[in-house]
Amino acid sequence: MSLFSDYQAHDAVGLAALVRRREVSPVELLESALARLEAVNPLINAVVDQFAEEAFAQARSLTGEEPLAGVPFLLKDLNIQVLGQRTSNGSRLWRDHRAVKDSTVTARYRAAGLLLFGFTNTAELGLACETAPALFGPTRNPWNVERSVGGSSGGAAAAVAAGIVPAAHATDGGGSIRIPSSNTGTFGLKPTRGRNPFGPDLGEGWNGLSVHHAITRSVRDSAALLDATHGPEPGDPYAAPRFDGRYLDLVERDPAPLRIAFQTVDHEGRAVDPAAAKAVTDAAALLESLGHRVEEASPGVDGAALKRATRIIVASNIANVLRAREEALGRPIEPDELEPITRLWAGESTRYSGADLARSIWTIHGLSRLFGRFFQRYDALLTPTFAAPPLPIGTVDMQSTDLDGYYETLRRYSAFTSVYNSAGIPAASVPFALADGLPVGVQIAAPLGEDGRVLQLAAQIERARPWAGLYPPLPA
Repeated sequence: MSLFSDYQAHDAVGLAALVRRREVSPVELLESALARLEAVNPLINAVVDQFAEEAFAQARSLTGEEPLAGVPFLLKDLNIQVLGQRTSNGSRLWRDHRAVKDSTVTARYRAAGLLLFGFTNTAELGLACETAPALFGPTRNPWNVERSVGGSSGGAAAAVAAGIVPAAHATDGGGSIRIPSSNTGTFGLKPTRGRNPFGPDLGEGWNGLSVHHAITRSVRDSAALLDATHGPEPGDPYAAPRFDGRYLDLVERDPAPLRIAFQTVDHEGRAVDPAAAKAVTDAAALLESLGHRVEEASPGVDGAALKRATRIIVASNIANVLRAREEALGRPIEPDELEPITRLWAGESTRYSGADLARSIWTIHGLSRLFGRFFQRYDALLTPTFAAPPLPIGTVDMQSTDLDGYYETLRRYSAFTSVYNSAGIPAASVPFALADGLPVGVQIAAPLGEDGRVLQLAAQIERARPWAGLYPPLPA
């Protein structure tokens, strides 16, 4: 097997099939991933830490029958633990933190046969739709290194788009899986709230806004990874509606004809970049040609109420995380250990009361009810993923000292993604177009628990408009 072309020609499911047939070994796949990393990472800064020796040891211990045996895999450097390794959360404050256990999701990845060999770059504490932490510097878009890859799972998306790995772990609290996917021509599913566990130490992230999953080259890879990780663990405060089948089987067949709504303006009625709007109307036409009933409609979200609620939830949770870090360190946080926006988030929490946080949780639960009623009329909703093609690096700036300005910019571009975190429903970004050589995705959302429907629709689009052969202009 060539170190480059053959490795990149297969998705994760395809690589695992080669391993099962003994056509390639896990060690060879890991060597291929590391060679590709060496070739392209200096250009894009996607991977910020490696532990290849442990991955080689794991590669030699596999039976080859694990569902994703031998597939090289990277983890986002945020809210996930790998025994003995450092998780920095994209922050100087955690630069020396080392995990004393695996996260539950980490253990499930290992059991599936994935070779965990490094961490990808992320925004500090996941607080931007940009990946440019002061600790590691910006991740650059493989399609144009002057453009942002998005965030906060930007390192994961860049690593997948650049061919270092076919799939990578990611998290999403307001669009952090789907926005980088849109910006890099990759696929990204945010599962239903509670579909994947947050344990063993936490029950949820950001009062249920945040989830674990992945960014992938193919829809079937996302399905296979969800098969490997989904399901509650003992002590979870809640779980997604039960799914007893295999998502991987589900994506092999088209869905029955569906009633699909679409919208090209955000939930406050604001217009988006013409390229993002055109991608939606073109995708709607494609879905109609595939037998679905498509019409323009919107659920009628109260954008102002949602803005206040999510701001209170994020500020409160950031303050809590920082307080816990101070307790673990046994000392106050130094000013230069945090980026300016992170400090401002924590400071803002002092403006709110416990009653404010409780009201905010009421608000997002009310949004779940709103979408529940909307999806009694429609089976899915199609929107832009991001309000524009990839932005210049630094557009959403964590070094700013203007929290209001930063937050308005963040909301303007991520308006189509964050609403589904609040509602807890599944949504995915599907690669669909190129605008001046830059990727543009469209987003599919579905009712609570209908992750399979999102995956099926995305796979149907993938078959009708394949994107597997689209690669950014990087060295071969």
